[in-house]
Amino acid sequence: MDGDRIREGFLRFFEERGHRRVPSSSLIPPPESGLLLTNAGMNQFIPYFLGHAPAPFLRAVTVQKCFRSVDIDNVGRTDRHETFFEMLGNFSFGDYFKTESCAWGFELVTEVWGIDPGRLWVTVFETDDEAIGVWRDIGIPAERIVRRGKADNYWGAPGLGGPCSEIFVDRGPAYGAEGGPEVDEDRHMEIWNHVFIQDEVDASGRIVAELPAKNIDTGSGLERVACVLQDVANVFETDLMRPLLDVAESLSGRTHGGDERDDVSLKVIAEHGRATTFLIADGVQPSNEGRGYILRRMLRRVVSHARRLGIEGEVMPPLVERTVEIFGSAYPELVENRAYVEQVASSEESRFAGTLRQGMTLLETEVEKAAGEKRLPGDVVFKLHDTFGFPKELTRELAADSGLEVDDDRFEALMAEQRERAKRSAKKMPAEEELATVAGEAGTTEFVGYETLASDGRLLALLGSNGRTPVASEGEEVRFVLDRTPFYAESGGQVGDRGILRAPGGTIDVLDAQFGPGGLIVHTGVVGSGEIREGEEVHGEVDAERREATARAHTATHIVHWTLRHVLGDHARQAGSLVAPGRLRFDFPHHSAVPHDVLEQAEELANRRLAEDGQVTIYETTMDEAKNQGAIALFGEKYGDFVRVVEVGDYSIELCGGTHVHHTGEIALVRILHEASIGAGMRRVEALVGPDALREINMERDLLLAIAHELGTDPKGALERARHYAERVKQLESELGSLAKQELKQRGEQLAVAARVVDGAKLVTAQVDADADELRALAQDVVNRLENPEGAAVVLGTGQGGKALLVAASTKKLIARGVTAMALLEPAATIVGGGAGGKPNLAFSGGPKGEAFQEALDAVEPRLKELLQAGG
Repeated sequence: MDGDRIREGFLRFFEERGHRRVPSSSLIPPPESGLLLTNAGMNQFIPYFLGHAPAPFLRAVTVQKCFRSVDIDNVGRTDRHETFFEMLGNFSFGDYFKTESCAWGFELVTEVWGIDPGRLWVTVFETDDEAIGVWRDIGIPAERIVRRGKADNYWGAPGLGGPCSEIFVDRGPAYGAEGGPEVDEDRHMEIWNHVFIQDEVDASGRIVAELPAKNIDTGSGLERVACVLQDVANVFETDLMRPLLDVAESLSGRTHGGDERDDVSLKVIAEHGRATTFLIADGVQPSNEGRGYILRRMLRRVVSHARRLGIEGEVMPPLVERTVEIFGSAYPELVENRAYVEQVASSEESRFAGTLRQGMTLLETEVEKAAGEKRLPGDVVFKLHDTFGFPKELTRELAADSGLEVDDDRFEALMAEQRERAKRSAKKMPAEEELATVAGEAGTTEFVGYETLASDGRLLALLGSNGRTPVASEGEEVRFVLDRTPFYAESGGQVGDRGILRAPGGTIDVLDAQFGPGGLIVHTGVVGSGEIREGEEVHGEVDAERREATARAHTATHIVHWTLRHVLGDHARQAGSLVAPGRLRFDFPHHSAVPHDVLEQAEELANRRLAEDGQVTIYETTMDEAKNQGAIALFGEKYGDFVRVVEVGDYSIELCGGTHVHHTGEIALVRILHEASIGAGMRRVEALVGPDALREINMERDLLLAIAHELGTDPKGALERARHYAERVKQLESELGSLAKQELKQRGEQLAVAARVVDGAKLVTAQVDADADELRALAQDVVNRLENPEGAAVVLGTGQGGKALLVAASTKKLIARGVTAMALLEPAATIVGGGAGGKPNLAFSGGPKGEAFQEALDAVEPRLKELLQAGG
């Protein structure tokens, strides 16, 4: 049974039993989850389990894309560790419980998947007699029901918890010893975990109460099920991974199973190639922090292991292509975003090629240093890992080639410190916990801002600097929650609305609106007058002019998006944006800078579209219907069964929750300001729209008029006149340079003639009003003229502007007598309040005491005598 049949069979089985088929959510979880990446099928249902939002259905079934970064370093070292995997799951929100969950699990495993019941074992929580009774009634013999402790068979998170029951399959004597999971978990493979969420638990994991509504959360790893049903030894031999392993073998000319070190690299390339494709398709971009760092680290592991196998060409494009072929039918976003994924992956791979060479240079240097100790320091291993993306195993192998071990203890200590820092930064703040409580009380905020810019509502919660408060006074910064609001919460790149909230006893100047947990809209503002009290009936008014300017910018963003794809290619899809009043920022993947003439072409095309005054149509439909119509979905956005579609004219159709104009003519004008790089393979354009664009054009026109006036011509002749003057300036600068050289030569001759003899050496000191470069050139010219077998020195300077500047030059013969330029300047430097620096033959000094310049210059000759006498 191949992976597609397993996946579809699971979904259909539970659909037939009243479950809603819910699409996989993005690997980028919502901010309120507190997660870096989606790691379980239940993540998207957390608000329903916690009661923060009512469940729109009582039963659900999903196949969820999941990622667990904890296993990155283990990938390749074993046959079963993965970072990306698919989790089959069925869920009940206060509907059915243990009996149905276990019975359906047994039915699916034995009748749909066809696994012999005699091969099944189950584990249960040590005190869960109810679950044991359920399994016995189903037909599992008592000797194949294993009680386990809390570490193995109890799941808990702050707020929720419950015992687990896991289904294991005996794979036979070829995989290990008989006797059940307690004896050998390689032979007895876990394929399905049923979690019975029945307890309320605190932050420490202690059970504090029984939940009024009991829930079911199950998870079955698709790859593990495939191992059993396809009768293969490990996940890399399933039809879900074997084709990617084939790509790695083909590129490298190596065969899996031939060499242990090669096997590690082949598995890393295959597994990480699939995982990074899914991450990028969901909108994760390589960076130095958060989920972007995880992606970058994995891409670097792919390239590092590819180079270790002798693969010199690009490795990611064929991996992306094969991943899309295997999984594209189940996850259409892979097909839709294929060009974008290839662009990002190729750019990062190319960028890392240079970094890899730098890392190898560092490694070679450190290996040479460590040769005597026979051990590569853990700090070096960590730096190679953290800065250059070298996997520890790769560093270990390279060090072993030179007869060195690596300092594992120090490396692990540094890794632990890094993990602890990441853990601390990921902890929720108390204020966020309070908002979660509010979400549980209030539920989803009703947004009415599409239809109206003013509405009445009730102030459900008020939060001040110290948390929730019943009252806030004038001048206080607050956050607040309404039962209904006209204020748009920042999302899809569009900034939050501003405006005013009027209450019976005062007002709040609303400065922003953001989404909080459970669909809550959290407003930020300052009490403008009087007092505001929680529970009051209030009236919110959006700043209409600002909203209109933002709507113009948002519709213009859709048009710019279409325009860039039209002139550059379909790969130039939106990868990020900012929509603000009168301006927009748009990020997209592209391999190089966009030429100025192409940018002008895009701007002209966008404005032609505006002039058509096309209608903007907004409606809701099913996700499937929107895709059939060709609607573009944005990276990282989470969509439900019903989506909001924005059509602009007959050319642009996107999924979008933002606010828009009714006709493109209302935008009036788009002015693209510039285009620049924001990272490997990623570009950004910025533009102004409407009156803001017109003000920019008027500013440019006024500037051109002013320049033309100063040049004594009209705007049409300004460029030619400017070129003429530029050439004239170059000519004059050249002539001035020649005169300066001539003057320098003459001044040098004059100063050289004035040299005096001090203990056999020649010395020139003089005040010369010039800058540092001129003084240096003059000092060197003069000292070169002072031919003297005993040597010569020159000290020149100025005290202009209240500051002192001195330059000293000394010949080789004088240096040999112990008189360096720096030593000669030391007393003078002290007098002007500075220090001397430079080289033996040329030194500088400066100080704030310009009035002491002459005294400093007079100190040079005594210093020369002192140094000559000291040098004999």
